[in-house]
Amino acid sequence: PEHRFFDSMAFDPGDHPHRRFNPLLSEWVIVSPHRMKRPWKGQVEPPFDFSSVPRHDPSNPLSPGAVRSNGEKNPDYTETYVFANDFPSLSTESTPKPEPSDNFFMQAAPAVGECKVICFHPWSDLTLPLMDLVDIRKVVDVWTEQLTEMGKKYKWVQIFENKGAAMGCSNPHPHCQVWATDFLPNYPARKDQSQREYLESKGSVMLVDYVRMEESKKERIVVENEHWIAVVPYWALWPFETMLLPRRHVKRLTDLTDPEKTSLAAVLKRLLSKYDNLFETSFPYAFGWHGAPTGPDVKEDEHAHWQLHGVFYPPLLRSATVKKFMVGYEMHAEPQRDLSAEQAAAKLRDLPDKHYYQDKIAQKKSE
Repeated sequence: PEHRFFDSMAFDPGDHPHRRFNPLLSEWVIVSPHRMKRPWKGQVEPPFDFSSVPRHDPSNPLSPGAVRSNGEKNPDYTETYVFANDFPSLSTESTPKPEPSDNFFMQAAPAVGECKVICFHPWSDLTLPLMDLVDIRKVVDVWTEQLTEMGKKYKWVQIFENKGAAMGCSNPHPHCQVWATDFLPNYPARKDQSQREYLESKGSVMLVDYVRMEESKKERIVVENEHWIAVVPYWALWPFETMLLPRRHVKRLTDLTDPEKTSLAAVLKRLLSKYDNLFETSFPYAFGWHGAPTGPDVKEDEHAHWQLHGVFYPPLLRSATVKKFMVGYEMHAEPQRDLSAEQAAAKLRDLPDKHYYQDKIAQKKSE
């Protein structure tokens, strides 16, 4: 009988299967927390040794002084470094464009934009949580600068980081990417619509209201400080997914105050240290910022519904090598997760803020 799976016959969101609604994307996710009771006899890996990554590898195209595949040589940079992606995924304005089609099944449109790479630090053996706060703050400043610069021309500027081989990133050097487009991509378009409809119906900003709810309930908060709050969203899909939000209404990174930028660096270090501490590994994830659209024709009064937020999508579930896959039912019907958002938040919240490798990094810096 199915009773054997559950601890109680009264509904318990931490025990019984149910669906949760994601108001940003207007979609549901199945939550099956009882599945975490399955016996686990998998391998537990030793802590990841960051010293296994060379601090400077002349053959790494992201390292200072390295020659990239296009023949260009990186400067001997000592902090952040930004350059145009050598293999951009978007076309330039001069690239041939598809012609309009009256065939319903063969619609195509131009994909014009720019792609850049941001190196966070000159050392390849560092990641954001192991960097000093002053260096993380420099990354925040570069994000803001790139949004300001590229946002003058493009409607959407997507800042994102794919970290770790599990997320398709084979280069360990700390870096992220920026893709700017003259169109609003699918997911931002859905978020734009849902937030707009919420403001029209409720008279308030969706994610500002959400922050107030999470502040009062506290059960999904992972880390917080004066200006920021990081939660496992109620509707989270990925096992240890988190959303990072400012406490006040902020539409874009460029609207942050200086103290908020410094606080952002601090909360990032704490959150990402907890991620690494969970399985004592360099925790893989896909991270991205979402804020109000930009561009030369932007009208600020049309984007009052937007609230800036960053989202981390990490795939790991039970160990440093056991990850969640989006397959089967999830690809053909509806997304599903095992542990509840509340359980995931508790696991992360209870971990130390200090990175398990921090002392060894400090020792290496002094050498």
